[in-house]
Amino acid sequence: MAEITAELVNNLRKKTNAGMMDCKKALTEAQGNIEEAETILRKKGIAKAAGKADREAKEGIISSYIHMAGRVGVLIEVNCETDFVAKNENFQTFVKDLTLHIAAANPSYLQREDVPESLLEKEREIAADQVKGKPANVVDKIVEGKINKYFADNCLLEQPFIKDDKVVIRDLVKSKIAELGENIVVRRFTRYAVGG
Repeated sequence: MAEITAELVNNLRKKTNAGMMDCKKALTEAQGNIEEAETILRKKGIAKAAGKADREAKEGIISSYIHMAGRVGVLIEVNCETDFVAKNENFQTFVKDLTLHIAAANPSYLQREDVPESLLEKEREIAADQVKGKPANVVDKIVEGKINKYFADNCLLEQPFIKDDKVVIRDLVKSKIAELGENIVVRRFTRYAVGG
């Protein structure tokens, strides 16, 4: 059995634009063979979703969710390519699941690119202070791990899905793109909490 390294997973991600866990599973199934893993992803329709990412998504819906007797509320805009998909029950259920997730997980940002650099620098500083005295190469890995954990805790697209914590929201969106055959983009969301 070939070792599935982070570099191998990253190379497959760059090639297919598939999610990290999907790439890792495909590489494991293909015993480390990147071409065979790409074929596995294509057969599952996951790599196909990557090809749709450039298509314009101007249709969609705005959905809301009120939770805990009116103490938490969520508004979200999710776009797709056609009105047909926007009216599709499968798409609408997916968007409703996202509102439930936001109500429960309370993300602060949509994606890692939205996190202010000044905040990331502060988080890096704190993480580095926590591991003072360790070798530099170890410190770098620990700091990067803590930053990735920060993204997973605070960025919607990086968070594990509340209904299946083995799937991150970004990969859930990609699987829905493959399933519905259209580009899907989570544009924005707002979470309100009484007194928050």
